[in-house]
Amino acid sequence: MELRDLPPLLLLLVDCWASMSAQAGDTPVVTTEALSSTKPAPTTFRPAVSPRPHETPRAPRPSSDPRPTPVTDVAALCVCDLSPALCDVNCCCDPDCSSVDFSVFSACSIPVVMGDSQFCSQKAAIYSLNFTADPPQRVFKLVNQINPSIFCIHITNYKPALSFINPEVPDESNFDKLMKTSDGFSTNAESDVSLTTKPDAPNTAKYEVPGSGTKVPITVQSIIIQSLNKTLTRLEDTDTDVLRPLVLVEAGHDKICTNIILEVKYSLTYTNAGEIIKADVFVLLGAVSSAMVPFQQKFEIYFIQQNTKPVPLSGNPGYVVGLPLAAGFQPQKGSGIMQTTNRYGQLTLLRSTAEQDCLAIAGIRTPVLFGYNMQSGCKLRLTKAIACRLVAQKVESLLKGQGFPDYVAPFGNSQAQDVLDWVPVHFITQTSHMKDSCQLPVALAIEVKWTKYGSLLNPQAKIVNVTANLISSSFPETNSGNKRTILISTAVTFVDVSAPAEAGFRARPTINARLPFNFFFPFV
Repeated sequence: MELRDLPPLLLLLVDCWASMSAQAGDTPVVTTEALSSTKPAPTTFRPAVSPRPHETPRAPRPSSDPRPTPVTDVAALCVCDLSPALCDVNCCCDPDCSSVDFSVFSACSIPVVMGDSQFCSQKAAIYSLNFTADPPQRVFKLVNQINPSIFCIHITNYKPALSFINPEVPDESNFDKLMKTSDGFSTNAESDVSLTTKPDAPNTAKYEVPGSGTKVPITVQSIIIQSLNKTLTRLEDTDTDVLRPLVLVEAGHDKICTNIILEVKYSLTYTNAGEIIKADVFVLLGAVSSAMVPFQQKFEIYFIQQNTKPVPLSGNPGYVVGLPLAAGFQPQKGSGIMQTTNRYGQLTLLRSTAEQDCLAIAGIRTPVLFGYNMQSGCKLRLTKAIACRLVAQKVESLLKGQGFPDYVAPFGNSQAQDVLDWVPVHFITQTSHMKDSCQLPVALAIEVKWTKYGSLLNPQAKIVNVTANLISSSFPETNSGNKRTILISTAVTFVDVSAPAEAGFRARPTINARLPFNFFFPFV
């Protein structure tokens, strides 16, 4: 039986299989580099399909419609890039990582990234590490990935599916129409977050993680009702009262609208791999009168890492002895202070261990506690085979830690938006130059100056100056076969610069009394 005698559907499947087999032999693009501005997304690697030995692949039939340009560039995705302006460990696509960082990676946490796995042919970005190079380098490959399924998507001809539909924004002209056409209080089907209040399924709200298709249930933790006089009442039943209907009441000349959303706070819990596993919401409903219009709504979102404890505030307002210093950095001019709740969001020091091996304890930090003078260190063994410049960069990164902060909060409860109130960290570098020597950082000394602020009865600790001094030393080049061990240390010192309190008294009052001229008559 010849091919022309087969049914049309079977011929179509044979052509699709031949097209996939012919594309399986594409030559990948391989680049070995130390730094790349790529950002992968988490996907599953699918092996390429090659034709069977006894079959002769047929050339794919030319398509009348051109294939659309991929909307997502897989070489520009990086889901493991969780820390802005910082290098994430084992994230081979992080643009903030340098060649020094790649040389100490143990593996790539995201080895391959693809787009939609339902397409017959698509680009795939593959990341790996070349440990045979000196120093180890990152290897980046961009290959054509073939889907072995015969039911894969050959071409996308539905153009509206390539972009999101612009939602219709309610205004005075279309508000009544949208209220009649909407199914209760539910958001657009195109959105990632939806809240529904159907009686038969009160807890069907889902948070869809963009790009993954995974939906996490949203749990309503609390609903607070605020009256006109600012009194708060907590609702016990949070299943059926997530979104109450608005009620308009006329009280004299004023109109009062109740059950208006005043504040919404989302709390998202994620794992070390960046996967969202829990979503909570806290809602504040209130009453607004016509005299309060216009009013402001507030929306907040918090990200909490799994199996971590929240960082306590270091006093309200002044610092408390034994609690960590609040620190952060300003990502761009004009923005607020960015402060995270993990161990890198604070001012930290290198933590000492029993092994005292600097390379083994890289990344292990301990927070700087207010009022405690601390000192730690480790040992670094040098050989001739290690380049001096590479060692200097590694030691400096070891002393400063990941993301050394630019600012320290003056008080324990300083707000991130008040940038001018934060104390900048003055970074000083000291070097000693010697001929034919290797300049290595050996110590990081941090000095924190603070003063007593407020009344004498209850003074508050306030930080007024922070100086970080990076001290480098010169070491002769190590001869072949010899080893050298140097000590790396970090220290922090708190200095009280408060002016001494002096007891003072007000000046004695003067009596300017004027008596009449005959006051002592007849005695004088």
